[in-house]
Amino acid sequence: MISAKMLKVLNSHLNEEFYSSYLYLSMAAYFEARNLKGLANWFRIQSSEEQLHGMKFFNFILQKGGKVTLSDIAAPKIEWKSIQEVFADTLKHEQKISGLINKLVDVAMIEKDYATNTFLQWFVTEQVEEEANVEEIIQKIEMIGDNKSGLYMLDNELGARVAAPAVV
Repeated sequence: MISAKMLKVLNSHLNEEFYSSYLYLSMAAYFEARNLKGLANWFRIQSSEEQLHGMKFFNFILQKGGKVTLSDIAAPKIEWKSIQEVFADTLKHEQKISGLINKLVDVAMIEKDYATNTFLQWFVTEQVEEEANVEEIIQKIEMIGDNKSGLYMLDNELGARVAAPAVV
């Protein structure tokens, strides 16, 4: 059985993961409109990963005997001034999600919910990877500057990304 407090914060976070998927899909659309298909591909895959993360929470809540509560998903931002701004927003968002995951771990520890704490450790590790990946891309964008050839190469590199097999 899962405590009411733990259930509430897990459901809240479940919806944050679905918002993340929505945000990254918006970013993919932004790049599609600019014919940067590789960048769009990277964000489409990010969107799919976030959807899977949401489903991990969905399934975990049900496995623990809780009731899944879906709430409204806010409309994401749809316009940015530059590629740099998109990735700066991405890093900021991932840092926000990392903080939220850490708060979930705090609640699990207070509630002495060891199963949920163990479940959340995968997300703690995942967030380290997510932030590092975005920071690496930001560094590449900074190196490229206004160089169109560099942008072309980055677009090709990110276009080569393939989705990992779905594990929910």
